[in-house]
Amino acid sequence: MLKSSWQSRLSSSLFVLPYLICFSAFLLFPILYGIYISLHNFELLSTDQQYVGFAHYVKIFTPGTYLNSLFFRGLWATIQFVVYSVPLLIVVGLALALLVHYLPRKIQGLFRTFYFLPYAISASVMTAIWLMMFDTNAGFINSLLMKLKITGIPWLTGQPWSWIALVITTLWWTIGFNMIIFINALNEVPEDHYEAASIDGAGAWKKFAHITLPSIRPIILFIMITSTIASFNIFAQPFLLTRGGPGDSTKVLLMNVLDQAFIRKEVGSASAMAIVMALLIMIVSVVQYRLTYARKE
Repeated sequence: MLKSSWQSRLSSSLFVLPYLICFSAFLLFPILYGIYISLHNFELLSTDQQYVGFAHYVKIFTPGTYLNSLFFRGLWATIQFVVYSVPLLIVVGLALALLVHYLPRKIQGLFRTFYFLPYAISASVMTAIWLMMFDTNAGFINSLLMKLKITGIPWLTGQPWSWIALVITTLWWTIGFNMIIFINALNEVPEDHYEAASIDGAGAWKKFAHITLPSIRPIILFIMITSTIASFNIFAQPFLLTRGGPGDSTKVLLMNVLDQAFIRKEVGSASAMAIVMALLIMIVSVVQYRLTYARKE
């Protein structure tokens, strides 16, 4: 009996082993090595990696230092994007899911594919498409506006248009993922709840507010947290579309981390910025979770 139990544990461990190897190699080790780098003056062009402890972290939170200015300028731009994009990623994703959910079943698959297709393309292809759309001089949108005798809009060179362009691009690129998650959640809502509400005389809005939303609340929380994390990690859109402009208004935190690491060649301080950013994302995610479930209780 003891031998059988030991063999069972060994076989179970062997099934988990591939995941543990991948987890350690591609997640745990990079995190630990990043922390190690952040505690040193780790420069790409130098072999002398001097241990400095928490000096980089202290500089990040010391007003007047270069790292403090670099980090919080990038963080402010990142927070702006999170505030602008996350509510739309939730609302538009749910609206599209409802639209597809109530279409005839014969064409639901077509529209799911249509809306999800942009999510499958690469960042470079996505930005190439939207550069042709938003280009100030020869973009499709401004060309159309000029034909209508309307002055062209500086989509990528002026504010607030740069943020609008980035949010539109992000919505087009990523909304398909949220939509699919919401569709699956809507399919799990029991039909008899809607039938009972119809018998009681409830209209479409009351069914949505009192049946649909409470039923998919955990999924809304999941989408809110994942969308917030993804928006905090924005990089490709401003890097390829606006280059952080106009000025530094759309130069998000990851762009500053990249500049610090590979332009100024100061990988230690760049790693410290990345670690602080990761901790902030964790804190925001926990706060969102706690607030949502506190309201539920």
